[in-house]
Amino acid sequence: MKPFDTQAVRSTYQSPLGTIHLLAHAHALLGVWFEGQDHFPALNDFASNTAHPIHAMAHTQLREYFSQQRQVFSLPLDYSAGTDFQQAVWRQLTAIAPGTTSSYAVIAQAIGKPAAVRAVGGAIGRNPLSIVVPCHRVLGSNGQLTGYAGGLPRKIALLQLESAF
Repeated sequence: MKPFDTQAVRSTYQSPLGTIHLLAHAHALLGVWFEGQDHFPALNDFASNTAHPIHAMAHTQLREYFSQQRQVFSLPLDYSAGTDFQQAVWRQLTAIAPGTTSSYAVIAQAIGKPAAVRAVGGAIGRNPLSIVVPCHRVLGSNGQLTGYAGGLPRKIALLQLESAF
């Protein structure tokens, strides 16, 4: 991961699945992580600002999502913390419709790298925009439930919330 903009600000959102940490700069959301998830960066050096416009929008949309009033997020996103390959994978994740799932192989094929299934899995595991960029909608090729940086219980809960599981 590349370093985040030093002018970014953080906030927290209390979801039904635990505390979610958010990071944004002036124009876009940089990160959405469940507390303690894999690859959760240290955010203590960033100022806290829940009144920040991007955070306010994100909090509203997360509240709507968890109350089943929203299925698709419409937030400005900044993928710049990832490599070009990771960014391509993360962008492809947003094409997975709510209530559906995909597989690592399908994602690899969609980005034009059909042999890169393992690398796609690695990129998905490092998705800095959990929930908003729906990495939880990716299953193994035979439909089996696979890892999730936020933990399998959360992945199951998100899929059930979306009626995909």
